[in-house]
Amino acid sequence: MILAYSKLSFSQVFKLYTALQQYFQNGEKKTVEDADMELPSREESERKMEKEELDVSIREEEVSCSGPLSQKQAEFFLSQQASLLKNDETKALTPASLQKELNNLLKFNPDFAEAHYLSYLNNLRVQDVFSSTHSLLHYFDRLILTGAESKSNGEEGYGRSLRYAALNLAALHCRFGHYQQAELALQEAIRIAQESNDHVCLQHCLSWLYVLGQKRSDSYVLLEHSVKKAVHFGLPYLASLGIQSLVQQRAFAGKTANKLMDALKDSDLLHWKHSLSELIDISIAQKTAIWRLYGRSTMALQQAQLLLSMNSLDSVNAGVQQNNTESFAVALGHLAELHAEQGCFAAASEVLKHLKERFPPNSQHAQLWMLCDQKIQFDRAMNDGKYHLADSIVTGITALNSIEGVYRKAIVLQAQNQMSEAHKLLQKLLIHCQKIRNTEMVISVLLSVAELYWRSSSPTIALPVLLQALALSKEYRLQHLASETVLNLAFAQLILGIPEQALSLLHMAIEPILADGAVLDKGRAMFLVAKCQVASAASYEPLKKAAVLEAAIENLSEAKNYFAKVDCKEQIRDVVYFQARLYHTLGKTQERNRCAMLFRQLHQDLPFHGVPLINLL
Repeated sequence: MILAYSKLSFSQVFKLYTALQQYFQNGEKKTVEDADMELPSREESERKMEKEELDVSIREEEVSCSGPLSQKQAEFFLSQQASLLKNDETKALTPASLQKELNNLLKFNPDFAEAHYLSYLNNLRVQDVFSSTHSLLHYFDRLILTGAESKSNGEEGYGRSLRYAALNLAALHCRFGHYQQAELALQEAIRIAQESNDHVCLQHCLSWLYVLGQKRSDSYVLLEHSVKKAVHFGLPYLASLGIQSLVQQRAFAGKTANKLMDALKDSDLLHWKHSLSELIDISIAQKTAIWRLYGRSTMALQQAQLLLSMNSLDSVNAGVQQNNTESFAVALGHLAELHAEQGCFAAASEVLKHLKERFPPNSQHAQLWMLCDQKIQFDRAMNDGKYHLADSIVTGITALNSIEGVYRKAIVLQAQNQMSEAHKLLQKLLIHCQKIRNTEMVISVLLSVAELYWRSSSPTIALPVLLQALALSKEYRLQHLASETVLNLAFAQLILGIPEQALSLLHMAIEPILADGAVLDKGRAMFLVAKCQVASAASYEPLKKAAVLEAAIENLSEAKNYFAKVDCKEQIRDVVYFQARLYHTLGKTQERNRCAMLFRQLHQDLPFHGVPLINLL
């Protein structure tokens, strides 16, 4: 009887109390008979509750708490759902179902602080600013009102709740981009923590202070100080996150990869020492992103596959592994993009399909794969010459990443020969990216501006822009963008009539392109080498000229194979045009006719936008 009574929820105790009161007040036989009739149903409900507690499976229909739960059952339900939200969101209840259950819990016990906190996490999933703020404030209000911390810590517990409430509020505002409100809340948290001499809370505040001010040039000083203090106070999780942030900042500042990897190795030692499996995943995802940034696609691929093949150190529940976290989504996104760059679109679509299953559209990390998917679709549409389709995809990219969306819009306008509109858009984007110090995008914009100039028959104006882009890419060690800039410089020199210099420039830059570049860049490089060979052979004696033209034809065939992998029909059309001209010069009529027929077929299918061609053969 005592065990059964302990399992009753507050509402059930109240009902029992009311029934007993009526029994003693009335003293009628009818009341006794009614009470006896209620006992079997109560026993059945108790047995059902025991069965639910013993059941470990996490199916939604079993997790659902349609009726009032006891304190222990409610705590188990909340801890289970919170754990699933952190590690494997797909196995948790849907946002609407979970909110319904939480509302049901709060109806019977409005002062249940943990239920308010889970409601806050649930609202974060669907990016609901108002409801998440409301639930967070309610959580700390109930925590203080119930005296959960004050009982054990006295007045200190009360102050602890207040400062961590302000800190959590700052984190919430920062997540939604409300930086002024976040700064105010953080100042409040720092003030209360200083009054209480709480060094742990101050360390968390220092970390968030860096996040809010990371665009400032001196922010690394804050971060270094934060890491040292975290190590001093024995906070390995915070110290490791600080090292990760420092590495990320140094990567954007153009530090050498070996120094960054050494720093990450030190943080990995912390992770293995303290069994911080979540941070091990984050570290590997960070390495993948750094190698991608530096243009080393092979190393990035290796790191992404390492994360996918790694088993998590701790399982949350039976059969639930920590593989549905943000780091997993980031690694898979890189994997999809790397496959798409190499023309393996079937493999990329399989990876994206897997991502969609693991991170449904309503999950908090779904935006990562959505952006990857949109970018791959855009690139394919541009390669295929379907600019109207690419233009419609731009809207989706802009919704997920405004800077990327504006840049892609300018590319579409440029492809459609709307040069003045594209130039205006690129200039605005350039100023904005320089202001926020997005160096990678600054270089990409400079390359697009240079392309606008040489397509407008002004290659001399393009040269200083390209040199500026090359200086930036070399300074920040962005190999991929540096190689692309060299290709553009070589092309500008070819247009200016100095093919020999362009060819020597290409020979220096072609190795990293063929080793780590995208298939499209490999095709462009080989196509440009062939153009330079043809242009430089104009003054050669007939025998030497024929040998050079044969070599150029081989390079064009290689370029055509690369372009065919990414289904780039416009570039294939230009390649077969050149091959036809070269075969004609060499007197190979049959090969010339075959290339000419292929060119005619492609030319009829595709719009012609006036691609500059070499007529001097």
